[in-house]
Amino acid sequence: MLEVDIEHRLGSFALDIQFRSGRGLTALFGRSGAGKTSIVNVIAGLISPHKGRIVIDGSVLTDTERRINIPTHRRRVGYIFQEGRLFPHLTVRQNLLFGRWFARASTAGRLDDVIDLLGVSALLDRRPGRLSGGEKQRVAIGRALLAGPRLLLMDEPLASLDARRKDEILPYIERLRDHGNVPIVYVSHAVAEVTRLANTIVLISDGRVRASGPLPEVMGRAELYPMAGRFEAGAVLSARVAAHDPGWGLTELSGAFGRLVVPRLDTAIGTALRVRIRARDVILAAAPPDRISALNVLTGHVEALVPIEEAALEVQLRLGKDERLLARITRRSGAALGLSPGREIFAVIKTVAIDRRSLGPQSEASDLDEEVEVFDGE
Repeated sequence: MLEVDIEHRLGSFALDIQFRSGRGLTALFGRSGAGKTSIVNVIAGLISPHKGRIVIDGSVLTDTERRINIPTHRRRVGYIFQEGRLFPHLTVRQNLLFGRWFARASTAGRLDDVIDLLGVSALLDRRPGRLSGGEKQRVAIGRALLAGPRLLLMDEPLASLDARRKDEILPYIERLRDHGNVPIVYVSHAVAEVTRLANTIVLISDGRVRASGPLPEVMGRAELYPMAGRFEAGAVLSARVAAHDPGWGLTELSGAFGRLVVPRLDTAIGTALRVRIRARDVILAAAPPDRISALNVLTGHVEALVPIEEAALEVQLRLGKDERLLARITRRSGAALGLSPGREIFAVIKTVAIDRRSLGPQSEASDLDEEVEVFDGE
C-alpha cells in the first residue's frame, strides 16, 4: 500500500495531494501541467516536499513532522522515464544486470524471470542503438525490476513512441501489472492508455486530486471531464467474450450492461475484457429503435446531465446495477428527448466505433469493489 499526503510549492504552482493506492496499476491522470510528474518525483525522493508524509507498506519514506526523508537510492523505488536511458556502450544483458548492483541479495529479481516476463531473450546481445523505442522501454523496465523495487514509477513511458510501438509495449505493461508482483504508479494524460492499463485512477488537476477510485467509477463520471479533456470523454465497461461470428467477422461480448457486438477478436470465449466507449460515439433514443444499421442498443437510465459547452450536454447513464455510460449530445436534443434523472433511455452504439484500441484485457488485480472518492478541490 502506498500512502501519499504532501504539500509543496514550485514557484507559483502549488501541490496539495492526498491518495492511497494498492496492488496493480494506479494511474495519475490529467492534462499536461497538472502536477503528475512532480508527484512521482516527490515519491522517488527527487523532490523534498515542504510538508507531508509518504509511506510504502508501512515503511515511512518521508515525514516532515518527524524530519524523516529517506534518500532516493535507499527507497527501493524503480523509476521508468519517457526515454529508456540505457547505457549505449553496454549490451541489453549488461544493461539488465546493472540494475542488480542496487539490489539487496534477498530482493534482486531473477534475470531469467524478468527476461521471460518482458520478452527480451532475443535482444540480449544487442546494444541500445539497434533497438526500437518499445524494445528500449522494455529493457529499461527490466533493469528497474532487477533492482528489487517495492514500487515502480512510470512517467509517461509511451509518450515518445509512435502508435505502432505503443501497441508493441502495452501487452508487456499489462503482463507486468498482472504478474510482476510490484505495484505501479503510472503517469499519463492519454485516455486510451489509462483505460487499458489502470486498476485505479487518481485524477489530478491544478495540483490537486479531484477524484480517486476504481477505473470504471471515475471514467464514468460526466462532471470530471472538463479536468481531463472533454473531447476524450468516455466510459469503460467490464465484459467477457460470449461468442464469435466468423462469417460476419464479429465478436459478441456480455456483461452487466447486456450484450455488445464488436469487430472480430482473436480471443477465447470467456476472456475478461474492458471496453472503452467514447461519449461522442453514443446516440440516444427515447424508444427502442427499429431497423437501424447499428447493432448495439443498450438500455439505461439517466443519472446526471452536465452542460459542457454552449450547445453541448454530457449525459451520464446507469446500465444495470454497476455500469456507467456517457453520451455527448446537443442541448437541443436533450430537450427534445425530455431527458431528466431517472428517465429510461436507449443508447445506440455503432459496432465499427469500438475499434481494437478500445478493447483490452481486464486486470487480474482489479479492485472494482473499492469506493470512489470525489473531491471538490477546496
